[in-house]
Amino acid sequence: QVQLVESGGGSVQAGGSLTLSCAASGRTLNIHTMGWFRQAPGKDREFVAAVISWSGTSTHYADSVKGRFIISRDFTKNTVTLQMNSLKPDDTAVYYCAVRRPKTDPSYYDYVGYDYWGQGTQVTISS
Repeated sequence: QVQLVESGGGSVQAGGSLTLSCAASGRTLNIHTMGWFRQAPGKDREFVAAVISWSGTSTHYADSVKGRFIISRDFTKNTVTLQMNSLKPDDTAVYYCAVRRPKTDPSYYDYVGYDYWGQGTQVTISS
C-alpha cells in the first residue's frame, strides 16, 4: 500500500500562483509515475501533469497547463510538487495526487491506470 497526502491548496486571484505538494509513504519502492489530476464540479477527472521515472525522468503536461505549471519529483523525500503559475478561474478544481507502478497500458494521462490516490485538495481561482 502507498499513502498519499496532499497539501498546499487554497484560494488566489487570477494571475496568482500556488504550489501543491504530495508526500508518499508506505511501499514507495518501484513507483513509476507520480501525477496530478483535477476534477471540477460536474466535470470528469482530467489529467494535469505527470513525472515518469523510467530510464531517466520525463515530465508531461496537459495542453491547458503547459507553460504555466511545473511538476517535479524529489526521490529522496518521496514527494511530488506542482508549481502553478498564471492561474485562471478555469483551473478551479479539486486536485488529486496519484501514483502508479510500472505499466504501459493505459497511458499515464488516463486516471484509470493509477494505483493510489490522495484525498484531494481544493484550488479556487477568483477572477
